Amino acid sequence: MEQTLWSDSNHGQYLMRIESEYWTRELLLEAWMDRPEHTLIRIHSPKKEAGIGSLRIGDAMWNYLPKVDRTIKIPPSMMLQPWMGSNFSNDDLVKESSFVDDYTHELAGVDDSGEVTVYRVVSMPRPNAPVVWSRLEFEIRADAIPVAVAYYGERNKIVKRLTYDQVKTMDGRRIPTRWTMVDADKPTARTVILIESIKFDVPMDEALFSLRRLRNPE
Repeated sequence: MEQTLWSDSNHGQYLMRIESEYWTRELLLEAWMDRPEHTLIRIHSPKKEAGIGSLRIGDAMWNYLPKVDRTIKIPPSMMLQPWMGSNFSNDDLVKESSFVDDYTHELAGVDDSGEVTVYRVVSMPRPNAPVVWSRLEFEIRADAIPVAVAYYGERNKIVKRLTYDQVKTMDGRRIPTRWTMVDADKPTARTVILIESIKFDVPMDEALFSLRRLRNPE
């Protein structure tokens, strides 16, 4: 699933729409990922947030705030905090944890009722894995396209759910282009990410993933 969504590297443009019961705001994002160690995200609009960036190198993450010209290192305890007030966490956006490396997986069910077979996979943390979820439950199509992920916390209580839809062909591969995250305790609020464009397996200059480039985009 991770390979389907991200490949080994990618560069894309995204629209993030944060919706609450009373207001909606949109962010235009550009992101670069060179898996598994590097991620850079930059906000291009609206104007008041343009230039804000997030950088991950290995297990370290920084945010850059251009209005005050300040770079802030994000401690591990803050990786599950909302990114820019959205329903996606810092970890969701920069992908510090890995579904493949940090969890074991077991097939828990098969749904053949639709046009494409969907598998339900239950994932449990590996010993000493740096994750906080007690388990994850995936719904994945037979063609490796994800349908949904449910995140469980303490006492096996669901915390949030991510759904994928609007499957399209982008840069030669079929991927879901709309991702919707909803917190279990706030079902009237959600964050939607729309993939506007993306290129896979593009060469990445390691200098792109640096504090200098985070502060001074070129």
